[in-house]
Amino acid sequence: MTRNIEILAPAGSMEGLIAAVHGGCDAVYIGGEKFGARAFANNLNQEDMIKAIEYAHLHHKKIYLTINTLVKESEFNQLYEYLLPFYMHGLDAVIVQDFGVLSFVSRTFPSIEIHASTQMTLTMAQGANQLKEYGVTRLVTSRELQFDEVKEIRKNTDLEIEAFVHGALCYSFSGQCLMSSMIGGRSGNRGRCAQPCRMQYRMEEIDGKPFKGKQAFLLSPKDMCTIYDIPELIESGIDSFKIEGRMKRPEYAAMTAHLYRKYVELYQKTGGDAYRAYMKKNPDVLENDMKKLMDLYNRGGFSEGYYREHNGKKLMSMDRPNHSGVLVGTIKNIMKNRAAIELRDTIFAQDVLEIRSNRGENVYDFTVKDGVKKGSLYEANFKPGSKVQKGQKVYRTKNQSLLTSIQEEIIQKDNREPVTAYFCGKAGEPVVLSLTYGDI
Repeated sequence: MTRNIEILAPAGSMEGLIAAVHGGCDAVYIGGEKFGARAFANNLNQEDMIKAIEYAHLHHKKIYLTINTLVKESEFNQLYEYLLPFYMHGLDAVIVQDFGVLSFVSRTFPSIEIHASTQMTLTMAQGANQLKEYGVTRLVTSRELQFDEVKEIRKNTDLEIEAFVHGALCYSFSGQCLMSSMIGGRSGNRGRCAQPCRMQYRMEEIDGKPFKGKQAFLLSPKDMCTIYDIPELIESGIDSFKIEGRMKRPEYAAMTAHLYRKYVELYQKTGGDAYRAYMKKNPDVLENDMKKLMDLYNRGGFSEGYYREHNGKKLMSMDRPNHSGVLVGTIKNIMKNRAAIELRDTIFAQDVLEIRSNRGENVYDFTVKDGVKKGSLYEANFKPGSKVQKGQKVYRTKNQSLLTSIQEEIIQKDNREPVTAYFCGKAGEPVVLSLTYGDI
């Protein structure tokens, strides 16, 4: 029997939720105006959250609400008033970090599912199993686990297992980092992380000896991508594939959900050995999809997270803490205030390109007016005084053609649901037309 694998997508807004639903996810996790770990996302107010629940249910999807901050004793009355309307409208689950919140929700809203957040740092089945008495039905594994550790949990619990498969990683243990509180005065465990791991630092000492290093983003991990690891993820016993990215654009939610759905279904259709054989024979298919993910968001490429290794430079993005874009060309010649760029990839109208120094710093960025094919020379104007030089690399940080295709082919695609119509007409009586949809 084929095991159902849930694709769980992020949404930081109503637009993001619609994009994720149309992308093919099974469920969406989202934050409201309070108690969520992404206080700076475009979180939904009460009215919009109710609309989101109704919209998701209309399309047979689930909504999981993030209540994943630490909550003060004085805030529990607010928590009750905050959750009640969503509970009454059929909210499917809450994601919880705080043990006090866990106990409160299990007593006060007994019919709602509770998912133990990754910020609980659950690394073993023993800890997860103790949460059953509070009504927990699912654990979100700590992101620091490797495949063997996930398998060990699967052997020793009947709880659902949810694990991150794509998106940003914390440098510290999830939920245990106090660096933002200490440096920025903003607690990550209260939803206000200042992301000090994305700042520049300089190494001054190694093994007790002075070291004069250059400033770099020494604590900034690459985003993870596990498209190549679909078989191992499924065979480890993971029930829900979680995509990080509530602060990212709707097209990101749509495409990541779409691609993980695509490869999970391919694995389920063919089986492990046939899936691996297909991937080996058709590398271009996966390479093309990986390119889309890179164009949407990457930090110096991707890593596989901690599933295969716990340390190493391959996990880090020390040159840049945000979207790195994709290399599309090299400056071949300079003519006054014009640069001739030799293209290694096709560029499109409204793409945003960035010229970078040998140290990876942004020298000049601009928007493309007309598309130009791979292998051509593209001439771009730049402002006098810009440090543009021959040999510098050119990166695309916005692929307008990709964004447009995601909008047209996924997000705006006709996604109407079928309804059943019953018509009754009798002579001398009013006609009756009734429409039904599911349980409605």
